[in-house]
Amino acid sequence: MTLLIVDAQRAITNETLYRFEEFVSNVKLLIDTARKCKLEVIYIRHDDGAGEPLSKGNEGFEIYDGFRPAEGEKIFDKTVNSPFRDTGLTEYLKGKNETELIIAGLQTDYCIDAAVKCGFEHGFHIIVPEYSNSTFDNEFMTAEESYKYYNRFMWSGRYADCISMEEMLCIMDMKKASFSV
Repeated sequence: MTLLIVDAQRAITNETLYRFEEFVSNVKLLIDTARKCKLEVIYIRHDDGAGEPLSKGNEGFEIYDGFRPAEGEKIFDKTVNSPFRDTGLTEYLKGKNETELIIAGLQTDYCIDAAVKCGFEHGFHIIVPEYSNSTFDNEFMTAEESYKYYNRFMWSGRYADCISMEEMLCIMDMKKASFSV
């Protein structure tokens, strides 16, 4: 089981996200729990290219300070919504015989959607803990509507297990117990 933190970058991790405080708290809890349980934490960064806020070299490109990677944790950079396309992530995970991914980060209706669906297509069992992804309002839906649409309708039972934080923490703890046996 591996935790993927997708696009939680300084330029877009801010108070205008849907349920920002809960999102930050839950992602921090997932990262801390994964580390305590000896589960790998991998970070994904989105690069929109030169001249954009999310481009290599800009401060906004870097991982949000509250989720800062620990020494030795891997970071994969991408240029499209899917973290699996042309990044080496798929090959890395398959090389480790990884089968389960916990997906958290930004944005629900963009790169998290792509991560969930593409991860599923690559044969991974996807788990999405509640309020560990978020987004902004767009011209078609509020951030709340987007969150509910993807987490409660689109992914759940199709592409991912969308579960409570309590369930996720229990599963992570069980993985820890199985490693220590």
